[in-house]
Amino acid sequence: MQQNKHLELGVINTLLIDRETPHGLFLISEDEKDVLLPKAYVTEDMEVGSLIDVFLYTDSEDRLIATTLTPKAKLDEFGFFEVVDVAKFGAFVNWGLPKDLLVPNKLQKSPFKIGQKRFLKVVYDERTHRLVGSEKTQDFFIHKPKGLKPHQEVKIIIIAKTPLGFKCIVEDKYEGLIYKNEVFQKIDIGDETKAYIKTVRKDGNLDISLQPSGNKKKSSDADQVLQLLKDNGGLMPYNYKSDADLISDVFSMSKKSFKKSLTKLQDDGIIEVKDTGIYLKVN
Repeated sequence: MQQNKHLELGVINTLLIDRETPHGLFLISEDEKDVLLPKAYVTEDMEVGSLIDVFLYTDSEDRLIATTLTPKAKLDEFGFFEVVDVAKFGAFVNWGLPKDLLVPNKLQKSPFKIGQKRFLKVVYDERTHRLVGSEKTQDFFIHKPKGLKPHQEVKIIIIAKTPLGFKCIVEDKYEGLIYKNEVFQKIDIGDETKAYIKTVRKDGNLDISLQPSGNKKKSSDADQVLQLLKDNGGLMPYNYKSDADLISDVFSMSKKSFKKSLTKLQDDGIIEVKDTGIYLKVN
């Protein structure tokens, strides 16, 4: 762990425990600026002179404050948030901290209602010097991806369902699309998962796959079939003739991938495929 040089709003800071007070612990950065960690977050193993990881945000009086809690999204990250209150100047959403996150009216696409879930980005408000949520996420996407290449593993958040498939945010920076005919598992809006770059288009758009491609895909699919077979006692009632929808539901892959996996596992001498099902060979 390395101590932060400065206090940084909206991110995880590594700070030195400097002193104890009735209200909590004061933490300092290398430049000796301090921030309070309220007593509610102090534990017995926190000692003066040791380093601790905390998230920094502003309290109801706009003072910088530390917490050991981690919000649903930090500065410049996306997330789904539930609306918990509405006021004339904006709405408040639950982001996992005692103080709810404000979404000003000017950063809303449409009026918020309590109980709704909205897709937002946590941003820094230059005017108020506080963290706020913005629904106008299109303004924050980078449209010319750099350093991304086909087959690369990435982090995504599913944000919308369209006639073509599912829109997603890639690495909190780019917008991608998963085509509906390439989805072989249940996914919902708000899901966060790993995925793979399928194509980087000339216009900057990204085609995304939930399964690895090429040799990695074959290995991954075969490993998945083998693991399910082991989990089910070495016998499953499926084979090359099984229904495609059934294969998708059980194995989360296309029938084509399933058949390739069976062939690979048979060629490797690991399984035997009969009319009655798949059998794990006993060595």
